[in-house]
Amino acid sequence: MDDRAQGSLRSAASAVLLAGAMTLAACSGDLVPRGRVASAPKPIRAPVQPALETRQCFAKLESQAVSFTPLPDQNFGGGCSAYGSVKLTDIGVPTTNLGAMTCTLAANFAAWARYGVQPAARLILGAEIERIETFGTYNCRPIAGSAKMSEHAHSNAIDVSAFVLSDGRRISVQKDWNGDQRTRQFLAVVHASACKRFNTVLSPNYNAAHHDHFHFDMGGSGGFCR
Repeated sequence: MDDRAQGSLRSAASAVLLAGAMTLAACSGDLVPRGRVASAPKPIRAPVQPALETRQCFAKLESQAVSFTPLPDQNFGGGCSAYGSVKLTDIGVPTTNLGAMTCTLAANFAAWARYGVQPAARLILGAEIERIETFGTYNCRPIAGSAKMSEHAHSNAIDVSAFVLSDGRRISVQKDWNGDQRTRQFLAVVHASACKRFNTVLSPNYNAAHHDHFHFDMGGSGGFCR
């Protein structure tokens, strides 16, 4: 066989070996059975822990024997949200319409009811507080007559409307703010007590929109008491 023929045979053999290698290479990467798609493992998310300030507030409520349920953080859209909030279930005084409240608001409200309202009722009215009535807490709305969102829209405010006593009397902000001497004194004392605990306190003396309730919130820098 001459040199030309031998060269042709070597070229043909090399082509066959190259084709085989390419075929093996193509098959070696096909590790997933045909007809099935490999899915990436789902990331494992650690549970969201409340902020340090909120955890400290939870501990404060527990130390004061206040029963509550932590609520998940929520953004409702439209500028409305509830972060670091709880639902109070037992503060020692039955209270109506308690929804989502920031923990700081809840802790101050529970302290106000226990150490401000109840002693004032005993001393001034000679009776126990059996129920505090409110218009509620969270409400996605602006401040009345304004485009600015209310602290209610951030679960950071509560409106208190009345107090029911153990002797059957019902002291309401609307009816008794300008009532007899004792009821006026009682409402003035619990209002002053609130001013020591909440950043903003509004009463019927502030404007007509508050003629029937006290508004308490933890917004702003504090010290606004009307």
